[in-house]
Amino acid sequence: MESTGIYWIPVWNILESMGFDLMLVNPYLIRQMPGRKSDVKDAQWIAELLYKGMLRGSLVPCPLIRELRTYSRKYRKLQQRLTSVNQEMERTLEMCNIRLTSLVSNITGKSVRRVVEALACGETDPEKLGLLVHGRIRNRHGANVRRSLEGFVGGHHRFTLSLLLEEAGLLERQCLACQEQMERICLQHYPQQIGLLVTHPGIDRLSAMFIIAETGADMAPFESSGRFSGWTGLRPRNDESAGKYKSTAITKGNRYLRTILVQIAWAATRTKGSHYREKYARMAMRKSNRKALIAVARKIGTVIWNMLAGRQPYNPALMPVYDPAKLSGKISYHQREIQRLEKILR
Repeated sequence: MESTGIYWIPVWNILESMGFDLMLVNPYLIRQMPGRKSDVKDAQWIAELLYKGMLRGSLVPCPLIRELRTYSRKYRKLQQRLTSVNQEMERTLEMCNIRLTSLVSNITGKSVRRVVEALACGETDPEKLGLLVHGRIRNRHGANVRRSLEGFVGGHHRFTLSLLLEEAGLLERQCLACQEQMERICLQHYPQQIGLLVTHPGIDRLSAMFIIAETGADMAPFESSGRFSGWTGLRPRNDESAGKYKSTAITKGNRYLRTILVQIAWAATRTKGSHYREKYARMAMRKSNRKALIAVARKIGTVIWNMLAGRQPYNPALMPVYDPAKLSGKISYHQREIQRLEKILR
């Protein structure tokens, strides 16, 4: 059968419960000749390809992983909506001439939340509002804290802030509920995989649960770390024609897993003593920061594949060490090239 969007999922669930051997195929792989388009001919074409063994199925995890994936992806969407609510809350404060958010590093912190709650309840005295700010912020910025809290707060502003606080509280409770469901499944069925993943720099328990939800904690379907990198969409595309590379941009893949791997890469490059910190610094010297971060994320995906496939924790001793002799060789090469260019310019 053909399907668009999510309409294949209910049919899949029913047939799976009845014991059928099912296969989900990318429509890009079963395109028919142009000009012969009808539902009956398409069904005949798909059946012929299946009979001849020319179809390659996509990865569909087990029902338990699909349930875990539902919670993890819902958590991500809730976090995105919560970010939008916090940004709207900041814009409302700016319309009231309240500029406290310019003095703090995180607009979702407790100081900002306490000030917003007080404003929504009708408090407008800068002195009393300043007492709600953390002492470290008051000591650092001094009188600027009081001046940032002097504004004009109307009734419609207080009403808007109260609605935003209520919406933010609801989203936070829903995020916590999704996280509890994820922990219930992971700690019951995948405690070993969680313990292995958290040994890697930049991976906490929440990130580990995201990885398990998207990969199923089983590396057998990917055959190799290269296949896993291609599935995540972090591998450069192979677009070559007449000996020329048209594009080396990353491919399309699992965008949920790609996002979490990039976030892990960003955290790993900020970890002191981490191999990825040095690797990112070396690569950022000769390419853009974004490309260097994607390369680190692809490397982390390879390491995660080996950790889950071999059931072994992260071992920094196995990470390749940059050879000083190789570094000196590169320096000598560039020095020779500079001397050659100087001779040409003479």
